[in-house]
Amino acid sequence: MTEILVQSGVGEQVPPAARVVEHPAWPVLKDAVEQIRPWQSTDGSIDFQAEGTPAAADAEAVVARIVTAVEELSALLPHDAAYHQALVKDLARWAEGGFEVPDFLDSLLAFQPAANRADGLQHLVLFPMYTQNGNPDRNLEAVVLRMVWPEWLAELERTRYDNPLFCGIKFEDFTAGYDTNSAVLFPETIAVREAPERFTWGGIFCDREAARFRRVTEAAVETLGLELPEDIAAMVHDQTRCEEAFVLWDMVHDRTHSHGDLPFDPFMIKQRQPFWMYGLEELRCDLTAFKEAVKLEAEGVPQARDVQYAVLFDRMFRFPLTGDRNRNYDGLGGQLLFAYLHKHDVVRWTDNKLFIDWQRAPQVTNQLCAEIETLYRDGIDRPKLVHWFAGYELVSGFLSPHPGSKWAKGPEALDLTLPPRKLVDDVLPDEFPLSMFYEALSKKLKNVIASTKGITADSAERVAA
Repeated sequence: MTEILVQSGVGEQVPPAARVVEHPAWPVLKDAVEQIRPWQSTDGSIDFQAEGTPAAADAEAVVARIVTAVEELSALLPHDAAYHQALVKDLARWAEGGFEVPDFLDSLLAFQPAANRADGLQHLVLFPMYTQNGNPDRNLEAVVLRMVWPEWLAELERTRYDNPLFCGIKFEDFTAGYDTNSAVLFPETIAVREAPERFTWGGIFCDREAARFRRVTEAAVETLGLELPEDIAAMVHDQTRCEEAFVLWDMVHDRTHSHGDLPFDPFMIKQRQPFWMYGLEELRCDLTAFKEAVKLEAEGVPQARDVQYAVLFDRMFRFPLTGDRNRNYDGLGGQLLFAYLHKHDVVRWTDNKLFIDWQRAPQVTNQLCAEIETLYRDGIDRPKLVHWFAGYELVSGFLSPHPGSKWAKGPEALDLTLPPRKLVDDVLPDEFPLSMFYEALSKKLKNVIASTKGITADSAERVAA
């Protein structure tokens, strides 16, 4: 366990905190949260008329146990005192109001993890929320986490990749909503009466990303007969190295959404676009992280080479085969990266083995990044629909569209009297189906990918042992 000295609210140092998950109040809190979650509706409220739901007094008793546990655990976490005080008030108000749609805005505003990104600092987080790529309902969730903020990363953020809202984090323990594929903690998922004017933090669990990456990559390498350079093979087998690669990748990716020549709202909030545009945006951010990693490697940053191969392998092996085929924009981005490298002879599938030209991989991957950046820069001068077609042309130059696609037939196949957002309805759920290569690979890897649900560094190591 990382031992650190934490700054209190008045500036003095306090003793190192014991692990929250080892305190007897943590299992009490966790059990109470798990008890109340099944009673909640999709919006987080409790309908006491529904079958199987207890009386209001029972729910109040459970919330009382949660409050007591939070108050006990808060003593270990003086840096979160204001948040936990607001949390207790929000829980009490929810109970007193009859467990209607929860509103935890006050405690959300009080929770400010990005204000103190000390490496190893613990947080106890409890909110009614959905978990992205996990539980779609706004249930109560409790998670104990630690900050991942080593000095080398802090220095890069201070000097090159300013991202004051980004929080690298690791799991200590969690309730059922995180026993899923979710690897993020985002404030916009939390139930509140109104969205804050701005969000002040966002967290990504690098330990889950690293453990998932390692399991899928090891299986893909074995299945495809891919021979890895010695240093990259060592990285894939090293959880700590992979975590460091992912936290750097995530930090650069996250800030890229608002950097560059952008023809639209960087996060595409409040916009309805064809899913290949979302796929290009996420791929642009990943390839920017790759490009920066190439620069950092030349400058001697030890994590930089690992970032490059984390991006390549996760994008090519896991992304295309994860999730369903309903507007799967991350899957599309992975397919595009593989197809681009394949067309440029950086990857070859021959004699039932995959070969990678390790020397040319950085150059050609950066070339794809440059093509997407050119698309964006030119898009500043284009109408929205023309830009969408330009994006389609880029993708379809490497991936075959579905033979039934209207968009593949060009503008004459669409009713251009409709506003652009209406034409999104003409996009097929699987506009760019998997290639035969990926269809075959999916049969080999789908169970491995499914097995990463809820994975953490500890669970990955137990399986390996």
